[in-house]
Amino acid sequence: MENEPLIDETLKSELEALYQAADRHYHGLAHIKAMLALATEYRQLLDDPEAVEAAIWFHDAIYDSRAKDNEAKSAQLAEKKLAGRVDPRRLARIAAMINATATHQLPLRDEKTLNDAALLLDMDLAILGAEPAVFDAYEKAVRSEYGWVEEPMWRAGRADVLKSFLARAHIFYTIKFRDRFEAQARENLGRSLQGLQDQS
Repeated sequence: MENEPLIDETLKSELEALYQAADRHYHGLAHIKAMLALATEYRQLLDDPEAVEAAIWFHDAIYDSRAKDNEAKSAQLAEKKLAGRVDPRRLARIAAMINATATHQLPLRDEKTLNDAALLLDMDLAILGAEPAVFDAYEKAVRSEYGWVEEPMWRAGRADVLKSFLARAHIFYTIKFRDRFEAQARENLGRSLQGLQDQS
């Protein structure tokens, strides 16, 4: 059971199909591949690299911009698809990491989960610290996913999200990601917030 890859080729194909849906402008395959690349780069810091990779593959598997329970449904899908491939405690850690991406708060679990969840959440938010042109493309892509939201409501809601990140003592949980992305992320978020407020 433990020797088989958590995400085999069949499951990978199923998940890739979900991530290639037409309404995914940001939360698609490119986002997953960017996170997997970071997981490879920081693999030595992970307690359970394969579990983190599984959490990355599943964390946005269910995505509907009108819904509030995407992460919970994605975690349920992981539990269903990975049942029998992984022991229940490890599967619970994977589900906890997926659920943590809903609020970007660390799950209250054991140290192993906390370390890996912190790195997973930082990988998920690494786009915030991208160079300005890449960050701006991300912002446009997210706006496209919420195309059904009228502009004034979008500006107010998005401004609240950006303010909540800027209000944190640290956007990133780990020193490695803070050193690499924090300053640029604050600059990007501040510029984006200013733009939203200028339009209001």
